[in-house]
Amino acid sequence: MALDGLLLHTITDHLHILEGGKIGKIQNLSDEEILFHIHTPKNGNQRLVINVHSNTNRIYIHEHSIDVAPAPTNFVMFLRKYISQGIITKISQIDFDRIVKIEMKGHNELGDTKNLVLYAELMGKYANLVLVGEDHRIMDVLKRIPVFENSKRLIHPGAQYVLPAREVRLDPEKTEDSMIDLDIPLTKQIEGFSPLISREFVYRIHNGEHFEKIMHQLLSSNTLYVYDDKNSHAIPLLHLDKEYKSYDLMDGLDHLYEQNEAKTRIREQCGDVFRTVNKEKTKHEKKLPKLEKALQEAQDLEKYRKYGDLLFAYMYDAKKEKTIQLEDFETGKTINIPIDMRYDLKTNANKYYQKYHKMKRSLDVIKEQIEQCREDIAYFAQLQEQLDHCSPADALEIREELIKNRYLMPNKSATRKKKAKNPHVLHLRAENADIYVGKNNIQNNYITHHLSRKNDLWFHVKDYHGSHVLLKCEEATEELIRMCAQLATYFSKGKMSSSVPVDYTRISQLKKVPGSKIGFVTMKTYKTIYIDPDPETIESWINRYEVK
Repeated sequence: MALDGLLLHTITDHLHILEGGKIGKIQNLSDEEILFHIHTPKNGNQRLVINVHSNTNRIYIHEHSIDVAPAPTNFVMFLRKYISQGIITKISQIDFDRIVKIEMKGHNELGDTKNLVLYAELMGKYANLVLVGEDHRIMDVLKRIPVFENSKRLIHPGAQYVLPAREVRLDPEKTEDSMIDLDIPLTKQIEGFSPLISREFVYRIHNGEHFEKIMHQLLSSNTLYVYDDKNSHAIPLLHLDKEYKSYDLMDGLDHLYEQNEAKTRIREQCGDVFRTVNKEKTKHEKKLPKLEKALQEAQDLEKYRKYGDLLFAYMYDAKKEKTIQLEDFETGKTINIPIDMRYDLKTNANKYYQKYHKMKRSLDVIKEQIEQCREDIAYFAQLQEQLDHCSPADALEIREELIKNRYLMPNKSATRKKKAKNPHVLHLRAENADIYVGKNNIQNNYITHHLSRKNDLWFHVKDYHGSHVLLKCEEATEELIRMCAQLATYFSKGKMSSSVPVDYTRISQLKKVPGSKIGFVTMKTYKTIYIDPDPETIESWINRYEVK
């Protein structure tokens, strides 16, 4: 979604509830996304999110709990120093430009009250967050832009803050039908217009609507109409002729990039986990064909014994050459035997015997290595799948697992943090039943071997890496069984497939695999149910039934 000046104007109107509020905690959600906790006199505690990622930049009030980065960035530490416990006095938009001006009573190093301004510049790849002092000089900025990157504006601490240059255009609130030329894009005529909303206005005007009416509908909207990541706005986009999802304005801005941004946050917080898993999987995938080649060569060991036998048998008859042709006693076929010319035929025969015995000993070892290598590939493929749909807390548990298995070194800063007593499993309560979903191996092991009782039902997608799902209830109805099977498919590679087989059995029918990594089990007996995954239904279950 391209955030334009008109949509930002609508958003800014909703941000006025933060005026008079006191800034509390300031935290990172990601490197370019900051969360402000604000206590307002009339509306209680509010969470303001300012996102300056180049593709997802926006500002909105977040209404739900959210995972924050474990460590603040330098810019967040700077904000804490000067504006934490400060009071927001005014929030406004610079005309209809994509800049929000947040005026506040902050303080200096000595604790004296100062009038400070936080500019949220939400202009695509130029998106930035700038703190400006009373002298209009930049105190600090999230993305420092030197003059050689932008000759028109120096965005750097100590530089004078200057607004971006703008062309003179019509004020959209004062524009009438007679003032616009429909043959020219509205982006070139009126402030705040993006190509998307320009096309919508032109479409509606051609269909008999008046500019003023459309503008009033947009600026007074409390709703975000979402068609896809690129097409969303505060009014229905009739020219697209597509279905849409409607949300409360702030909630919609939150949902718009929810999944992609969650992955970004996790990668920023747990990048070492992703790198290690990918590295180890790639390493073992490269190792496997080499081992299989070695096995193939080792399986040819009988020919070396035969070479030795023939050389001893014909030692006094054969002439020493680089290749000796001798007749096989058993088949009568001629066999070509390579000869090392540095040695006599007896020594060559003994060397072939040595090679035979060495390869015979290594054969079993190579087979074990191949089996272990395949298990390792499966293990890291499973971790990759788990990382695709995990939360930051889940990713931290995967890091713990990697540290325990000595694939990662412990993080010194992390060791000082108090560890959670139990893994962070997904817990749903529905129809007098408790359902537990493991999203990594530690969680899978916990629900399968610690939370469960022998008569509880256990679910896992067949032939896929995925979650262990545990059902605890008095009577397992067909509806509950299908619900658990749906959850198992949702947290697996089978999520986007159809007719996915899900195995389920009693806990008493499970058995740990000796010597296997954490979370691996086998089933003595089981049943199979086939499921067509429905992600929307599953997500609604999670929102409705999750036990926080």
